[in-house]
Formats: sequence, structure tokens, C-alpha cells
Amino acid sequence: MSEGEGALQGRERQALARIEALGRGPMRRAAAWAVLSGLIWPVQAALVAWALGGLVAGQPVPGLTVALGFAALGLVRAALGYIADREAQAAAQTVVTVTRSRIVAAEAQRAEDSPFGGPGALAALAVGKAERLAPYVGRHAPALARAVVLPAVLFFCALGQSWAVAGIFLVTALAVPAGVALVGLAAREPGRRQLAEVGGLNDALAERLSALVDLRLLGARDRAVADFAARADALRRRTTGVLAVAVLSDTVLDLAAGIGIAMVAVWVGFSLLGEIGFGTWAGPLTPEAGLFLVLIAPEFYRPLRDLAAGWHDRAAALAVAGDFAAWDESLAAPILGTGARVAPLPGPASLSLVGCLAADGTRLPEITVRAGESVALVGPHGSGKTSALRLMAGLVPPAKGRITVAGKPLGTGNADAWRARLGWMPQAPHFLNASLRRNLLMGRKGDPGPALATAGAEEVVAVLPRGLDTWPGETGGGFSDGEARRLALARAIHGLPDVILADEPTADLDPETAKWVADGLVAEARRGATLIVATNDMALANRMGRMIRLGETRGRRG
Repeated sequence: MSEGEGALQGRERQALARIEALGRGPMRRAAAWAVLSGLIWPVQAALVAWALGGLVAGQPVPGLTVALGFAALGLVRAALGYIADREAQAAAQTVVTVTRSRIVAAEAQRAEDSPFGGPGALAALAVGKAERLAPYVGRHAPALARAVVLPAVLFFCALGQSWAVAGIFLVTALAVPAGVALVGLAAREPGRRQLAEVGGLNDALAERLSALVDLRLLGARDRAVADFAARADALRRRTTGVLAVAVLSDTVLDLAAGIGIAMVAVWVGFSLLGEIGFGTWAGPLTPEAGLFLVLIAPEFYRPLRDLAAGWHDRAAALAVAGDFAAWDESLAAPILGTGARVAPLPGPASLSLVGCLAADGTRLPEITVRAGESVALVGPHGSGKTSALRLMAGLVPPAKGRITVAGKPLGTGNADAWRARLGWMPQAPHFLNASLRRNLLMGRKGDPGPALATAGAEEVVAVLPRGLDTWPGETGGGFSDGEARRLALARAIHGLPDVILADEPTADLDPETAKWVADGLVAEARRGATLIVATNDMALANRMGRMIRLGETRGRRG
């Protein structure tokens, strides 16, 4: 094993341990109840062997008492098994629900695209992959406890009657987990690749769906379908390979268990017929002892078979845990605050960045913006314009440096209150899966009409079949880029925010639409709002009161 593979497996085990901790209480209770349920069978087997052995020997047997005792023990065993299953399901449900909720909550607060992957990969992680944790959490702990306790108990029960049967149990029991472990190790890497392919395929599907109009216009539909079909076929082959390894493991296990049970049955049969005279401690094998050994033999191997199924579940869970570990690492720079709706932060609509180093390593100059100023941040791609806006909004914390807003240091305690005063216009507009009215209001009160008028978006709404009740879709697929940008501006300025942050508001727009957007922003500055735009559109930058070129130590008057 290479050093990199060892580190990966160590990270997977640590991530799986954190996931297990979410349902540790129910998992332990399920294991305890499962063991108690399994311990009842040796008593039932002894009862049946005593009764049948007495009948064979012609001795009187209280049949009704035996039947009632066997039935009562069976009911107790069934009840304990039900409780164990219920606790195991509770543990699995808790782990899946908490894990899924954590993903949704964290991604809802993320300020930028996830480094982990696109929406398809995230959906696969939160839905399909999280669900794969349930079999492991629900089955592995009870199976492990049963495999540790029950074979040992049955081994000593057999040893008290026959050292030959105990030897058969011992040899076959050592062969079963060794074979399953080898097959499980072979299945680990194919399973990991198969899970990665699931996320990639979901991302590809999301991209194709969002670009259906463009694909049709470019005549690339057939090529897109062929590419998607090829990736789906690759996933099918990987899935088939994982299933083949699972079938091989089950075959090895069934063969070993079947051989062990058959050897016990053959030895007992020939011993009772008098053909074999060895294997017991003293004297010939009695019918009661022989029946008892035959009855407990299948139960000796059952916990090992359950553990083998749990081993496959564990291999799948480890692969999923590796994905969760990678996702956890992508949360290294969480949004400040909790996203709660709170009262606006009092103080002047001013801000400053001093000695700030963005999380991506971009070093920013000192930036100070007074209340009511209009400022353009200009500079080449990668100079930190977008990073600066995100720091100003508290969407990401700085790796180093100090941010002051409304005369106070910006931190987790006041980030939500500061954002209550902001209007945010991203370069790529996104919409909720809701009506356009809800997308514009975002839980705020008031009439969006004035904001639409300022943004020049009234005509966009006027031609919609249902007006503000139209559902635009998450990417605004029914709108052109310019229309979506004007609607994003209307959303940003609705409610008359004190500070407006706009990221490349006119990028890639035609001159007429760019003027509409620029006029709307300038109108807000004239109203008295503090306006900061990150742009390479010099026509827009020159309409601001001041320009700051990132990479230089001071700004200049426009």
C-alpha cells in the first residue's frame, strides 16, 4: 500500500467514525439486544434435542411442556430481535437525516460554487450516497457483536459434547472471515470509483439540462446524448464489477459454511450409526447430543454471514465517508453568521479592509469606503475584485486582516445584521425555485414595482404570461442574460438598501442593456446608497466617484 493510499484510508476511517458517532447510542443498544436474541437459540436447541432424544430412546417426554417452552422462548427471541431491528433503524435514520441536513444547511450558506463539485455531485452526496450509510449503520454493529459473542458461545457448547465438531467449527470459522476480508479489500477501490462516477454523472446531467436550449441551437444534441450515454455505460460497467465482487464473496462464504454444516451432519450421522468411534470426550455420541450439535451448526455460521454482509456495507460506507471528508474540507471557509433574519446593524454605511488576505491567497490593498460613496474596483482577472466584495459582505472570512463595517469589526456576531443593510448583485444570477415575486422580495415586504422601474426590468415582467407569478427556474432559463441581470439588480435594490455590492454587473451585456444596468446603479448612488462595483467596464467605472485599482496601494479620483 502506498503512502497516499494509506492516508486516504485513514481519512476515510476517521470520517466514518465521526458519522458513526451520530447514532452511537442506538447502535450499541441494537447490538446488545441482537446478542441477547441470539443467545436464546442454544436453549431452544437443547430443549428440542432433549425431547427428540427421549422419544428415540423410548423415554416419556412431556410434549406439551416442551412445546410451550419452545414457543415461549421463540416469542422472547422474536421480541428481542424486533427491538434490536428498531434500534438499528433508528440509528440509521438518525445518521442519514443529520448528515443530509448538514449538507443542505452548509450549502445553503455557501457564498460560492462548491469546490467539491457541481449541483449533481452535491445531490448525489446528500441523497444517494448518504442513503448508503444506512445499511452499514443499521447492520454492522449488531452483526459485529453477534459475530464476536455467539460463535464463541456455540463453540464452547459444542466443545462440551464433541471435540471433533468444535474443531470443525474452529477451522471453518477461521477460513470464512479471511476469505471475506480478501474479497472485501478487492472490492474497495472499484466501489470508490463507482461512487465517484455516480457524482460525475449527476453533474453531467445537471449541466446538460441547464444547457438544453444552447445545445439545440448549436445542433449539438446528438453529440450530448452520445456523450451522456457513454458515461452511463461506464457507470453500468463499474456497478456490474462491484456486484460481481459481492457475488464472489457470498459464494465463498456459502461454500465454507455449507462445508462446515455438512461435515458436522456427516460426523453426527456416522457416529450415531456406530461407524465413527472418535470425537467425543467419553463414550459414544448420544442422540440428544447429536441433535443438539446439528441444530446449533447453522446458527454458528449465521453471525459470520451477517458480518460478511456488514463487511460489504462497511466498504461502501468507507467510500462514502471519503466523499464526506472531501466535502468537509471544502467547508474550510464558512460564511460568517448564521443566515438568520435580524435587525439591521446601526451605524454609518461605511466599511474598510485593512491587511486582508482572501481565503484563496489573494492579497488585497487597504480599502476604505465612506458612507454614500460610489467606488469601482477594477483590475485584471484574478486580482481579487470578487474576493473583496465577498469579504465586505461577510460571505467568507479573511485568512488574515481586519474588516470594519458601520464602525465595528465584522464578525460572526454582527454579520447577519450587516447583511440586512446590503443589496447584493452577483455576476451570475440565481433564482429560487419559486415565483418571480418571491425571488424579488426574498421575504421582504413592499411593492417590487419601483425597483423594477429603476432596473429597467418592467418590460421584462410585462411580457411574462403570468407576470410576477411566473416561475423562472433556478438558472432563469426563460430569460436572456441581460434580462436576468436586470432582475437581479431589481432584487438587490428592492427595499432601498444602505450599501449595494455589484459583481461585474455589466459583463458580457450588449451596450443598451449595460446602460440600463449602469443607470440603475447610478440612480441608487444618487439616492444616497453606498455603491461598490467590481468591474472591468471602464464606462461604468468612470461613472463612479472613485476607482480603486487592485494591485496598487491607493485609489484615484474618477
